[in-house]
Amino acid sequence: MTTLQTIHDVPVFLCDAEGEPFGSERDALDVIGNAGYQGAQWVVIPAGRLDEAFFRLHTRVAGEIIQKFVNYRMGVAVVGDISRHTEGSSALRDFVRECNRGQQTWFLADMQELRERLGG
Repeated sequence: MTTLQTIHDVPVFLCDAEGEPFGSERDALDVIGNAGYQGAQWVVIPAGRLDEAFFRLHTRVAGEIIQKFVNYRMGVAVVGDISRHTEGSSALRDFVRECNRGQQTWFLADMQELRERLGG
């Protein structure tokens, strides 16, 4: 189940917290297609929906998924606590920090943080 919500005039496609994990380019393309069809500019993926391989950068899963969002000019926010992953990986911490400096990929603690970012 997914929903479309407008936050500060920005259409946001919210992926349900329950469901199959996102773990491949195909998963990214599916959600990008659905979100784009509904007119979304951003996709919110609950951190718990990401496959464990996403958080191990050497697998390249994170890069492949994020690159699809970049290619299709769709913003993506991973929302939820990923501290257990970042505590064990300086490379992942750096990746998250760099993403959060940009305007297209964010790792956020909660929906309130997303509202603040989209509000400018």
